[in-house]
Amino acid sequence: NVKTSSSFGLGPNLIGVAPSRAIYFCTYSQTKNFLNSVSFLQTESPQVHILSAASAGFVSSSLTNPIWFVKTRIAGFYKGITASYFGICETMVHFVIYEFIKSKLIEMHNTRNGDAKSSKDFLEFMMAGAISKTVASCIAYPHEVARTRLREEGTKYNKFFQTLHTVWKEEGRAGLYRGLATQLVRQIPNTAIMMATYEAVVYVLTRRFNNKSNEFYDF
Repeated sequence: NVKTSSSFGLGPNLIGVAPSRAIYFCTYSQTKNFLNSVSFLQTESPQVHILSAASAGFVSSSLTNPIWFVKTRIAGFYKGITASYFGICETMVHFVIYEFIKSKLIEMHNTRNGDAKSSKDFLEFMMAGAISKTVASCIAYPHEVARTRLREEGTKYNKFFQTLHTVWKEEGRAGLYRGLATQLVRQIPNTAIMMATYEAVVYVLTRRFNNKSNEFYDF
């Protein structure tokens, strides 16, 4: 039974990760570009990063929640989505901290090497991703507990705040952070690699399209 249950959950994980990450980063990038262009917000300010992360989290959660729900039940695809929306605060904290560390790393890099990037720069992005994700996860983890409990079939958990209150009442503060260590062990390396890969892809594509643009104008 354990083997069957594990296999059943693997498929949605594999199917869900790619579109979820693609939707998230696409929405985040497009929203950030738009907000950086408006006059009433300072370019690359924390407000821009917060709004971009919130938009990306909302869109990604709304579009991919049915995939994650298949892991536990087939019916009621959007049960627990309220907890997912509250989880957007985690991505907001994550990206605000990440963008801040990234800006400092870029300043240090520009004083040393100019525009060219090396493997060391992407290792630094990995560390920035790991640090920001650790802080964000520790702050916002209770929403993960609530989301997991809400997706259990036939339980006493019905609403987001009702679930948090029930867990707090029956299990205390420790209950709200049950499984945090496992979550960090699983998520931190994943996020570190993901952020470095994202920065590498953006860097390669930017250089490629800029070179093509320069070739066009030279011609």
